[in-house]
Amino acid sequence: MSTPRTKKPRRGGKALSENRRTKNPKPRTARMSKRGQAPTKIRACLDLLSRPNGASLDDLRSITGWLPHSVRGFLAGTVKKKLGLALTSEQTGDGTRRYRIDRVPA
Repeated sequence: MSTPRTKKPRRGGKALSENRRTKNPKPRTARMSKRGQAPTKIRACLDLLSRPNGASLDDLRSITGWLPHSVRGFLAGTVKKKLGLALTSEQTGDGTRRYRIDRVPA
């Protein structure tokens, strides 16, 4: 008869499950600035949108580096739903669409 084998610990000296329990992901507040303001790209977009003539899709794309569908998702999800701001959309004579908000939260 043979003797039962015991598992050897990994090189770190800790079992794998113990290592996983000690790792903590960064909390969501780490993405916010020290003053509690929105991240820079969002703040820059809100500044552009609060101008009297608003901002076009290309304006928002150039400051963020996002693709068009990401900018539209930001406008619908963050600006309208999460922040609850009134977003207006107007098409100019040359065919470009401009987005504008009336008020930015303090």
